[in-house]
Amino acid sequence: MSLQTPHVTAPEDRIPLGQKLAYASGMLVNNLQAAALPAMMMVLNLGLGLDPRLVGIIGFLPRIFDAVSDPMMGYISDNTRSRWGRRRPYIFAGAVVSGLVFAAMWQFPEGQSKDFYFWFFLVGLVTYFLTYTMYATPFVAFGYEMTSDYHERTRLHAFANSFGQLAWLGAPWIWAIMASYESKVHGASVLGLWFGGAIILLGLVPAICCREKVADLQPVESTDGVSGVGRNLGEFFKSVVTTLKCKPFVKLCASTFLVFNGYQLGISFALYVMIYYVFGGDDKAAGALNGTWGSLTAICTLGVIPLTAFISEKLGKRKTFMLTISLSIVGYAIKWVGYNPGHPYLLLVSCPFVAFGTGALFTLMGSMISDVCDYDELESNQRREGVFGAIYWWMVKVGMALAGLMGGYLLVASGFITPAPDATEPVTQTAKTLWYLRMFDVVIPIITSTIALAIMSTYEISESRANEIRAELTKRREELKA
Repeated sequence: MSLQTPHVTAPEDRIPLGQKLAYASGMLVNNLQAAALPAMMMVLNLGLGLDPRLVGIIGFLPRIFDAVSDPMMGYISDNTRSRWGRRRPYIFAGAVVSGLVFAAMWQFPEGQSKDFYFWFFLVGLVTYFLTYTMYATPFVAFGYEMTSDYHERTRLHAFANSFGQLAWLGAPWIWAIMASYESKVHGASVLGLWFGGAIILLGLVPAICCREKVADLQPVESTDGVSGVGRNLGEFFKSVVTTLKCKPFVKLCASTFLVFNGYQLGISFALYVMIYYVFGGDDKAAGALNGTWGSLTAICTLGVIPLTAFISEKLGKRKTFMLTISLSIVGYAIKWVGYNPGHPYLLLVSCPFVAFGTGALFTLMGSMISDVCDYDELESNQRREGVFGAIYWWMVKVGMALAGLMGGYLLVASGFITPAPDATEPVTQTAKTLWYLRMFDVVIPIITSTIALAIMSTYEISESRANEIRAELTKRREELKA
């Protein structure tokens, strides 16, 4: 579609404001727990004294279970038929159970060994991720099917991501809040209760208030008995393999993996740089800078998200991705200069540029995966939002886990000295260690984002192609009804 021909969204394709708000509430849950987990897990290293490599292993191992549970949950919700819809029953149950587990796993018993704390939290995190899958996978799929319009999809995800961004306004202050208690471990236990309650309350909103919009679903065959289970498993694995053969989808997954998890791996060193390089071991001063930088970045992201949607309507989704991710690379480079012990808050100059990375990424990707689901239906004659969403977010979560795992090993490789849990004086890190920490923070996301740009330069679903696909699907559905 040319720039001279303005796109008009049909009334039936517009999502009412109330539905957008209900869906956005669920997106806030997604962002809240995603922001809280890595920030709070630093208590394992700096509060309980666990080796950084063990902390990385804790973050990585649960994702092995996700490799099966996420796409399985997507397949189950795709093929559920109930009076409450395909997605809503799982969203309801998942919000309640996962919120309770999240609250419980931060309640560390006092006076135990490091081995005990390792296994206590590992089991808790595995349980949490399994229960959260019941909520998150159907919820994400819900967003892909709320409208068939190319631009309304972007508007929905821009709206929901703007609302969800509120979580990142407060998240940078999590470390400062935990450090304000008599012990960081006690601070984590209190925050765990608050965040667990928020997951339950906010997560129930889309389950209760959203209404599913699904066109012409094929009926599901009854598969009772052992043979039925076997057929279901066979169809499940076939569905996963077919999904992974979809080239546009694989490009979206790879690009997201690189951009987001390169950012996650780099940012995992930021607080260490602030504590030991910028402020010479002052936890509270570093916590204040980290909170200010993170909150300002989140505020900038609130502006980036609607700007991304606006630019996307003018340039298209692929070109918008290329532009915004390039700007984020500029932001990462600025951080090298911004880490300045003489002028600590010079770091804030990087905020508006860095905000273009994750702010634009998930606004565009949610919309582009909706387009891919149409592309896939044209090829497979199935609606498989659940499986697509599950595999996509599993890739994101595996990347986050790998970032945590690699972060722990890179931290040790840098020569970092872990402070003792009862230390009263700050540990002095070597100049070599501090240089490595800064390099990891700045260079890693620059490299991964550059590779993602190369991959997305060949992305094939333009606006005109997406509209052609929709027209072909509409024609096919009308022929089936005739």
